[in-house]
Amino acid sequence: MKYISTRGHAANEQFCDILLGGLAPDGGLYLPEHYPQISKEELASMRHLSYAELAFAIFSKFVSDIAPEELAPLVSKTYAPQVFINARAGQWIEDITPLTKLGKEKNTTLSLLGLSNGPTLAFKDMAMQLLGSLFEYVLHKRGQTLNILGATSGDTGSAAEYAMRGKQGVNVFMLTPKGKMSPFQTAQMYSLQDENIFNIAIDGVFDDAQDIVKAVSNDHAYKAEHCIGTVNSINWARVMAQVVYYFKGYFAATQSNDDKVSFTVPSGNFGNVCAGHIARQMGLPIEKLVVATNENNVLDEFFKTGVYRVRAANDTHHTSSPSMDISKASNFERFMFDLMGRNAEKTRQLFEQVEKTGQFDISGTPEFAKIREQYGFVSGSSTHNQRLLAIREVYQDYKQIIDPHTADGVFVAFQYLEAGVPMVVLETAQAAKFEATIEQALGVKPPRPDSSKGIESLPQRVFDLPNSVDAIKQFIHTQTQKHAWKWWLSPHCLEVGRASEHMIVVLSFLYNWTE
Repeated sequence: MKYISTRGHAANEQFCDILLGGLAPDGGLYLPEHYPQISKEELASMRHLSYAELAFAIFSKFVSDIAPEELAPLVSKTYAPQVFINARAGQWIEDITPLTKLGKEKNTTLSLLGLSNGPTLAFKDMAMQLLGSLFEYVLHKRGQTLNILGATSGDTGSAAEYAMRGKQGVNVFMLTPKGKMSPFQTAQMYSLQDENIFNIAIDGVFDDAQDIVKAVSNDHAYKAEHCIGTVNSINWARVMAQVVYYFKGYFAATQSNDDKVSFTVPSGNFGNVCAGHIARQMGLPIEKLVVATNENNVLDEFFKTGVYRVRAANDTHHTSSPSMDISKASNFERFMFDLMGRNAEKTRQLFEQVEKTGQFDISGTPEFAKIREQYGFVSGSSTHNQRLLAIREVYQDYKQIIDPHTADGVFVAFQYLEAGVPMVVLETAQAAKFEATIEQALGVKPPRPDSSKGIESLPQRVFDLPNSVDAIKQFIHTQTQKHAWKWWLSPHCLEVGRASEHMIVVLSFLYNWTE
């Protein structure tokens, strides 16, 4: 499988080539040159596979430059009960993504797909744990090191750090909006003391942090010199990993492959629901993909009107579902590329228009009509009071405590229930991560897994830096230079093809000796 950019970069890269880089050289996002198709027979053969077996079957269609006998153990190690240990009462830990059927609503079944049993209690673990395994494998194979630069509004950062902590050859520089995450989310990240983890707090909102990441990624000379990679949802491997649980959720919610299912997906950056779009394009029988947003309803506005209008930082709301406090959905370009008939020039023009004017408008175009008819997308949004109501109703009616983002999903899902079509809401996090909101809604504290008790009292390590691209660049440079002697003794960014075989042996020996 080869990969292309949404803005036209030539299709000459394979999976491992794009894994470490993030953005394409032309500023676009990578997608496979085509979506592999799943036949009815193959879909039937997948129904009873374990999660790891299913993941391997799907990844094999996208990864052609890792031998199956090497890919399979990486996947098995990642999607194992000893990793996804935080199953709740009544769930089978071996399921990895257990389906909880809440009950009957409007002549159909409403369910939650549990995606938050990983080490950070958020759905981001589903993809990030895979990235940790893949990064370590590819870097070792190539004799390289990597500086991961990312931005987070809460869950992505902690998932990345827990996946990469202690990994050889990997540093993580994670930007966070100062004071905009829940105390639990903050403690989960800042309490890590690993030498390869650097938490950076900046003034502003998530979009400011994300813009810095994009600016650094677009400085190709700096990116090459400092070996910058990304784990944000712009990384294709993240999206690929998320495709799997749509298949797993579909099988759990149906009896037959003749059935259709709708998924409601709380979404800010469009990565999670983009994976559902890809699963649907591969042939998974998905009726609707329901995009649920909070007060930062940029995506909801687009799907209803055809106008994609990003918000400035001062127009971005700080809400009780903070991981969706995003007003510029960085993954959205992938869907627009497909919607434009995979026309890279049209896609480039649209997003250049966003950079210049802050918006584009496709209302009244044939493409806008395709959003629902061809791709199954609908949308909705909720407010603080509405998500509190959803939390209360799910607790009262079904004895389940859901987090605020999942509550946004449940609230919107009720608007699109269809008789005979099961509705599966993707659960994005465990409620323990948002204790204050749950207490406000229910008057009780949500239960915590043993692994997370007392996390707020742990010592914290964080660097406060200005909201500045140059400041972040300098910080990365300084921190990497502190260990320059070790980096130069490693095969860091070496053009090993130009080095003599003897020199490579000497450098490798010295590096191992210093360890």
